Amino acid sequence: MSHQHIDTLIIGAGQAGLATAHELGRLGAECLVVDGNARIGDNWRSHYDSLRLYSPARMDGLPGMDFPGDPWHFPGKDEVADYLERYAVDLALPVRLRTRVERVVPRDGGGFTAYLGDGTIACENVVIATGTFGGRTPNTPELAERLDPRIRQLHSTSYKNPSQLQPGPTLVVGASHSGYDIAHELAEHGPTILAGPDRGNIPLEWDSPRFKMGSRVIRFMWMHVLTRRTPMGRKEMGNTRNHGGPTTRVKPHHLAERGVERTEHKVTGVSDDGRPVLADGRVVDVANVIWATGFRPDYSWIDAPIIGDDGWPEEYRGVVDTVPGLYFCGLTFQFAFASMVLPGVGRDAAYIARRIVATGRRPLAAA
Repeated sequence: MSHQHIDTLIIGAGQAGLATAHELGRLGAECLVVDGNARIGDNWRSHYDSLRLYSPARMDGLPGMDFPGDPWHFPGKDEVADYLERYAVDLALPVRLRTRVERVVPRDGGGFTAYLGDGTIACENVVIATGTFGGRTPNTPELAERLDPRIRQLHSTSYKNPSQLQPGPTLVVGASHSGYDIAHELAEHGPTILAGPDRGNIPLEWDSPRFKMGSRVIRFMWMHVLTRRTPMGRKEMGNTRNHGGPTTRVKPHHLAERGVERTEHKVTGVSDDGRPVLADGRVVDVANVIWATGFRPDYSWIDAPIIGDDGWPEEYRGVVDTVPGLYFCGLTFQFAFASMVLPGVGRDAAYIARRIVATGRRPLAAA
């Protein structure tokens, strides 16, 4: 079994973890980023094929490196993955892949031990950068297990493209970003129903001149108005964490133009013959169901009492005051609406890095 000591361990080599590593390095602080994937960017590569960012490339660069290409194009998921890989290489960030952390345990007297499959890493600080929801644990309702097994079911994490579905109508459950995207795509291949309460939609066409003029205002709102310091931001934080954010590029009229049937009723039950039932009592006869119902936070592998009544870590701006040395980066609404997207990650990473350096805890002595 191998043992290592490092001042700051960053768990997760996505945009949040890499940006934090860059900011720590810029301040002269030692760190190591670990990730269970074989390549940097693999979490992005695993998304559905048609996924594109809803922020243009000009907004998507991380600290120290602009996003390449036309500044007004909307990068696809593979472009983001490749950018993150180049970011780590060009900035010489200390990343160790194929390294999955199974457990993090606070040490008596301060610091932590991270348990890996083949060893441990002792550290003074831990930054959890495993994603906006602490990972990619699908949030699928219990009733999914009671549907007729002849109905093909996929969570949005498993959906790649329409070829995965069997012939016949498809019900997409969940009307936030992924639900709108997937329903819009599937409608070209067969009857599609999108079910779930509306989460709002930013009233700008994403391919219009008005968007270019309004994008600065949108970014300002995401970064400085919709924050945990404002009543408006705190309200939006609850909506986004629990239900998903407002949709952006795909609009209701785009769904209507492709013939998507839109209902705001939730799926609340299962009929006697195993079909989905909506809240209004309607039984939906479909061949496929895609659960675009988001994720649930999962921090069971952190051996510390950090989870609040809402299921989220008790932190502010990523700092866990009750567990000195424990930080988060990349959470949904860590500070602002922008925290969960590339335009906001850099600011959060810089804040965390400054807090770590300001704390100035002494490195562990070698064992």
